[in-house]
Amino acid sequence: MLPSIKLPSITLPPIVAEAPPHVHMRFLEFFAANIRNPHTRRAYAKAARDFMIWCHGHGVRNLRDIAPIHVAAWIETLGQSLAAPSVKQRLAAIRHLFDWLVTGQVIATNPAASVRGPAHSARTGRTPVLEAQEARALLDAIDISTPAGLRDRALIGLMIYSFARVGAALAMKREDVFVQGRRLWLRLHEKGGKRHEMPCHHSLEDYLLSYIEACGLDEGRGPLFRTVERGRRTLSDRALRQAEAHAMVRRRALAAGIATQIGNHSFRATGITTYLKNGGTLENAAAMANHSSTRTTQLYDRRRDDISLAEVERVRI
Repeated sequence: MLPSIKLPSITLPPIVAEAPPHVHMRFLEFFAANIRNPHTRRAYAKAARDFMIWCHGHGVRNLRDIAPIHVAAWIETLGQSLAAPSVKQRLAAIRHLFDWLVTGQVIATNPAASVRGPAHSARTGRTPVLEAQEARALLDAIDISTPAGLRDRALIGLMIYSFARVGAALAMKREDVFVQGRRLWLRLHEKGGKRHEMPCHHSLEDYLLSYIEACGLDEGRGPLFRTVERGRRTLSDRALRQAEAHAMVRRRALAAGIATQIGNHSFRATGITTYLKNGGTLENAAAMANHSSTRTTQLYDRRRDDISLAEVERVRI
C-alpha cells in the first residue's frame, strides 16, 4: 500500500496505463518525489495528461514511440489557443517529465529536449495594478465590524505592505506574526522552502492586531487567515484557500467601485510600484519581495504606465 501523498486527482493517461507497472510507478513518482510545490505539481500533471492524451489520439501507443515531431506538433497546436508563457510552461513540464523517465530508464532519450518553445519577452508583468488612491479606497470601504471584514482588511493589507504572495500569506500560522524589538514582524514561507522575515508597516500592524485580538486568535500553529463558519459570524479552524481569497478580493473591489479586474497578485504589484514611486530602490524592493534577482522585481514595477498615459494624451485633435 502506497503512503498518503497529496497528488493531483488524475488517472494514468492511456499511453502510461498500457505500459508495465514499473512505468506507472515512475510516472507517479515524478509528481510525488520530484515536485514539492502543489501548484507546480497540479500544472505539470495537467500538461502531462493533456500531452499523453493528444499523442494517444494521434496513434502513438508507446512512450518509446514519442518523437520530437510529436512534441513540436503539440506545441504548435497549443500556440493557436494559448499565450506564449502558457505554452512555454507546458513545454517545460513535458521536458522535465521525460528527463525523469530517461533517468529511470523508461525511455532512452528525451523527445522534448530539442523542441523550441515560442519566443516571449516581457519587461513588465500583465498583472492589473491599483493606484495608491484606489488601494486606499478599497481598504477603507471594508466593513470591519465583522470578523470577515477584519480578516479581509488584514489579508489585503499584508499583501500590499509586505509584497507577500497570496500563497505565502494564506500559509501563515498565528505564530508567524510575532514581536521583535517592540515591533510586529512577519514570517513568510515562500516558494522553494525559503523563509522570509520582515517588520510590519505601522498600518499593517494595526490591521493585524485588530484582527487577531477581535477574533481571539491564540498563539500557536493554527491558520492565521481562516474561513467564516456557515450561518455564523465566527471564524472556523480551516485556512482560507486561494480561490476563496480571489472571490473575496473581487467582491470587495466591486463594493468599493473599482472597475479594474484585479486578483490576488495585484496587491503585490501595487505595493512594489507604490514603494518605488515614493523613492524606494529596486534593490530594496527585491529584498522585501524576496526576489533572487531585481529582474523579477522589474516585472512588478509599473511606473512606466504613468509615462505611457501622459504621452498618449499628447495626441490632441
